[in-house]
Amino acid sequence: MRLLLVEDDNHVAAALSAVLARHGFEVTHARSGEEALQALVPEGEGFGVVLLDLGLPDQDGYEVCGKIRKRTSTPVIMVTARSDVRSRIHGLNLGADDYVVKPYDTGELLARIHAVSRRTAHEDAPGAAETTVRLGPVHIELPTRQVTVDGSVVPLTRKEFDLLALLAQRPGVVFRREQIISEVWRTSWEGTGRTLEVHVASLRAKLRMPALIETVRGVGYRLVAPTA
Repeated sequence: MRLLLVEDDNHVAAALSAVLARHGFEVTHARSGEEALQALVPEGEGFGVVLLDLGLPDQDGYEVCGKIRKRTSTPVIMVTARSDVRSRIHGLNLGADDYVVKPYDTGELLARIHAVSRRTAHEDAPGAAETTVRLGPVHIELPTRQVTVDGSVVPLTRKEFDLLALLAQRPGVVFRREQIISEVWRTSWEGTGRTLEVHVASLRAKLRMPALIETVRGVGYRLVAPTA
């Protein structure tokens, strides 16, 4: 897999590139936001994942993420020292598929890279069901991956849509956290649990229906279909 590493620290980039190469990745190193955007023209140059450090010298990392998402659907994993939920949700809203908080374990990073790449390959596979799920004012168009509330389109990231679509398969049924992580992230890695919490919070905020996704303490989540 080709991977675009956006990192302004040459020493960090060299060390990480060596590790990624040992695990079969072909790494292209961009030292700034502008270099990253140029590398992604046209159509992402076949990159499987973009690993985006937010501490860039020329542009705000969040701004770069938004620009990347406008020109390509290539999965983006943010690398940030900010561990608060608000910052993570902001990144996800801009189109990031996942995030890794510094300092991170190399195994954690590799697990997240493989998870987003597997999910992307799954989405691109033929044979997806052509159905629409209607839950009161919420309409989920599975073929086009579009969600509307009262007729207005709600832009969701890849993982947010996958999570909502999974829960909407069986409204009222509790999905275990382990099951959700396995189906949406295609991994059993335990550290993904925090990512799940952030995605649920982001979905509630975007849909403006906090009660739509109910937390079942100690078990998981379920979708509560609106009555009107």
